[in-house]
Amino acid sequence: MENNDIFGIVRELPTSSGTVKYYSLKALEEAGHKVSHLPYSIRILLENALRNYDDFGITRENIETILHWQPTPPDKEIPFKPGRVLMQDFTGVPAVVDIASIRDEVARRGKSPDTINPLIPVDLVIDHSVIVDYFGTSYAYKKNVEVEYERNRERYQLLKWAQKSFKNFSVVPPGMGICHQVNLEYLATGVIVRDGVAFPDTLVGTDSHTPMVNGIGVVAWGVGGIEAEAALLGQPIYFITPEVVGLKLTGSLPVGTTATDLVLTITELLRRHKVVGKFVEVFGPGLANLSVPDRATISNMSPEFGCTITYFPIDDRTLEYMRTTNRSVETVKLVEDYCKANLLWRDDNAQIQYSQLIELDLSTIEPTVSGPKRPQDKILLKEFKSKFISLLETNYGRKYLPVEERGEMEVEDADVAVAEEVKTLRTAAVRIGTETEQISDGSVVIAAITSCTNTSNPSVMIGAGILARKARERGLNVKPWVKTSLAPGSKVVTDYLERSGLLTDLEALRFHVVGYGCTSCIGNSGPLPAPIAKAIDENDLVVASVLSGNRNFEARVHPQVKMNFLMSPILVVAYAIAGRVDIDLMNEPIGYDPNLEPVYLRDIWPSEDEIRATIARVITPDDFKRSYSTIFEGDEQWQALDAPTGKTFQWDSSSTYIKEAPFFKNLPDKPSTPTDIEGARVLLWLGDSVTTDHISPAGSFKEDSAAGRYLLSRGVEKKDFNSYGSRRGNDEVMVRGTFANVRIKNRIATREGGYSVHIPSGVEDTVYDTAMRYKAENTPLIVLAGKEYGSGSSRDWAAKGTYLLGIRAVIAESYERIHRSNLVGMGVMPLQFLDGQNADSLGLTGRESFTISGITEGLTPGKLLTVTATDHTGAQKTFQVICRLDSKIEIAYYTHGGILQYVLRQFLAN
Repeated sequence: MENNDIFGIVRELPTSSGTVKYYSLKALEEAGHKVSHLPYSIRILLENALRNYDDFGITRENIETILHWQPTPPDKEIPFKPGRVLMQDFTGVPAVVDIASIRDEVARRGKSPDTINPLIPVDLVIDHSVIVDYFGTSYAYKKNVEVEYERNRERYQLLKWAQKSFKNFSVVPPGMGICHQVNLEYLATGVIVRDGVAFPDTLVGTDSHTPMVNGIGVVAWGVGGIEAEAALLGQPIYFITPEVVGLKLTGSLPVGTTATDLVLTITELLRRHKVVGKFVEVFGPGLANLSVPDRATISNMSPEFGCTITYFPIDDRTLEYMRTTNRSVETVKLVEDYCKANLLWRDDNAQIQYSQLIELDLSTIEPTVSGPKRPQDKILLKEFKSKFISLLETNYGRKYLPVEERGEMEVEDADVAVAEEVKTLRTAAVRIGTETEQISDGSVVIAAITSCTNTSNPSVMIGAGILARKARERGLNVKPWVKTSLAPGSKVVTDYLERSGLLTDLEALRFHVVGYGCTSCIGNSGPLPAPIAKAIDENDLVVASVLSGNRNFEARVHPQVKMNFLMSPILVVAYAIAGRVDIDLMNEPIGYDPNLEPVYLRDIWPSEDEIRATIARVITPDDFKRSYSTIFEGDEQWQALDAPTGKTFQWDSSSTYIKEAPFFKNLPDKPSTPTDIEGARVLLWLGDSVTTDHISPAGSFKEDSAAGRYLLSRGVEKKDFNSYGSRRGNDEVMVRGTFANVRIKNRIATREGGYSVHIPSGVEDTVYDTAMRYKAENTPLIVLAGKEYGSGSSRDWAAKGTYLLGIRAVIAESYERIHRSNLVGMGVMPLQFLDGQNADSLGLTGRESFTISGITEGLTPGKLLTVTATDHTGAQKTFQVICRLDSKIEIAYYTHGGILQYVLRQFLAN
């Protein structure tokens, strides 16, 4: 340890378990180096670099760059070695497949495969696979879990094999909770002690909402599975020195508002201030009025803000939460002593320098929702109805009709009677059981209390239960066409809802527990009831979902639902009762009681006193102790699950779930020198805000899709397709699902969805089939795109699928951080138009042949490359683009064809 203590700052800290050593930032400052003006998040990066210095992966220059951080930081890369890695199963399964495939290649080279292991602890939480097939009944949870195991048996066997075969690898079985809530409530320790050294708990996660744990003072962010795999194999994560935006909070939330209203307001605010790729650090007197669950709700939506982290420094509120969640007395004391000794305890009087200051008065927050397809599209609740009317006319060309003017319809010999309106709001009569109901544009067909964003916060969960109780007392119920679901982020939530009696009230409104996982937030809403689905398709209805999630991108929640609105769990229950979003809940009755007396939202809204009193009565540390004492054991089905053994995984050639990754087989000892890209064709020309959901959807898919046809050819029936996300362990399915989102709009195709055109022949086909035609002709491919390309989830298959389609480069106006990094990690070159330029302004048609030059002569970070576009007449347009290989190490990754190829070659060479 002393060998890397180049500043002589290692000190000792007495603890209840004995003395530990630590790298003292206070000692560094006493030696004449300024530290206390640095943002807390930068101090943690500094400690990380000091402790991991080896003069190879982490150099003195790296340390000096962080130590001399300025509000306008230099354009220099810095390293980060996380203390641990968090995974969920959608991204974790392909990561395990990659590592198992690397083991196979090592074995083929005659070396020992069990030398390939995680070098830091990895926790994989299975939370993304449960689908809401059953709902609204007491048996829904049991049935959904049974189906989950039936569908995912092969995937779970792989994970159970990995748990036995890999060192430093733990699996939290299905039905235990959502990874970020489990991390917040249990896994995060605040301070780690390893090999006698204390240091801040830090991590990266293979899910973009990993920053949720920033709310408890842990620096963490989401990365693609590719980067996470490299990190767990010992590679530092390199990134450009970030700006740090200071978010100053003052005041307190008004009565009647929630942490959800606050986070949706912050999402719009920070998006407007363009914090993409930056750190955000929260300070100010308003912090004292926010609990850790409130803070975590905010941090959770960092990817929606666009920033890397939203950090809340450790303070008394942190310790209070740690005690409530049953962290040990010793752990809480260590966190307090270490942070106070090492300049990491929040100090309201600290004179911290920030790159930019943004202020928000909490007292100005109003009830808020967001949508219909982006989290940053904030809508005040009082303006929701008028906004829907405007969206209906602007986006769908339909004039609004008030409810009383829609008229009665009759169902004859079908479940659905089709409305005749074409240029006005559309309506259909639907037979549900023995009753006939009327649904229209704006009807709520999914109401989901889901996602760790909100289910980790007792105030909004208790609030939802109290609203349900008051609604029952007034004789209200949810509308019969609404598919309801309750998916808590941990079993602690169920415990306190049961103890308070509020679970009974929620169940009376059909909000039964359907599973402990992400469900609708990740797109696992399950099928709509057949009559509802038929009505939507036959009438092209613009129906809505309401959910307490963090994402509402097009076709994400459900492919048949065109409008999706984020809101608090309390409002989710309210809109399920209303049954439609075209209602002014601030002024119109939410419903009528049996005596036809109007009931307003304000009549059933929970008071702050009711929520606080209930929380104080029903939440105890024992709840957390009971839930988490057996978290790694799983239920009977997990314990009975057979799994293979051995150092290498036994691949089953008949499996359509798990297949050896194609990226490492017979990898050449040395990479080839990068060369110019010549004669490339455009596979897709996309617009702004194309998300990773557009690029690599996670939800269900149809028989006539490329992936559907493949599975049918392998003997898989439609009912067993499962979802794209569950099949990320099989590249054959995933490459066919790349750019297959039903809402993606490719400007060179005539149809919406995953279609493209083979330019030489003019044949329009699926993106996959078009790419394979080009591949047979040895034609390289590119993508043209607009702003914020790759926003959304940290989805490594959005880059892997891009690579396997034969796409060599993407040219976009701007990128979201994680996807750009993932493209580099797969050897796909991210290029950026110069400011003020895009495909339209340059007069491109997307039908040209493209040559990208300047690569062969050598790459440097941010180098300008020249693109020549030649049309069918031979006329040429030439323009420059920025090569978004932002550092020397990224150039090395690109040269090797990807980050894991780089790591594998390093291992084999040594």
